[in-house]
Amino acid sequence: MEFITETLAGFTAMSHWEYIAVALSMAYLLLAIKENLWCWPAAFFSTLIYTIMYWNGALLMESLLHFYYMYMAVYGWVIWRKGDANKHQLVITSWRLYQHLFIIISTSIVALIFGYVMNNHTHADFAYLDSFTTCFAVVTTYLVAKKVLENWLYWIVIDAASMYLYYEKGYYPTLALFIFYTIMAAWGFKTWYEEYEQNQAKPLAQL
Repeated sequence: MEFITETLAGFTAMSHWEYIAVALSMAYLLLAIKENLWCWPAAFFSTLIYTIMYWNGALLMESLLHFYYMYMAVYGWVIWRKGDANKHQLVITSWRLYQHLFIIISTSIVALIFGYVMNNHTHADFAYLDSFTTCFAVVTTYLVAKKVLENWLYWIVIDAASMYLYYEKGYYPTLALFIFYTIMAAWGFKTWYEEYEQNQAKPLAQL
């Protein structure tokens, strides 16, 4: 009951701009699952609102992260619209296991470095977990733009880890949203996987 009460109180305290940003974020997710090009304008304007909000709230790193998301929204729009190097429509691809191992290992190393710095030179809470979710979110956003199937698996892990972080910090409305995001990421993987198998007619991530 306390969680529900705190969550409802948090949603009530949200500003109109926050509601707009949340609605646009949900629209982005739903449109991305459908491979609809208009997911990127939704992402751009939602992250624009968050960028300004976090900057005004002195959450500078979060503001810079969302500024990166704004750039990726433009990049995603361009690459989804133009297609691949042969001017074909960009299709869902599955990267090989060694490519994902490289991403996981290299991103983990970077996250550990950031986590160490944040843990020892700032007042950050959950410095390592926060660094891991942020670093992997940066990389995974690129995978979405490239229509890499496994991006949804990354998001499931990132969102689940973020849920724990927001629960511990008492950010219950954000926690509720990330529960939704995690469920939608699982649906996104299922939807993209079915299309991938239909179009490519080959096993997932051939080794």
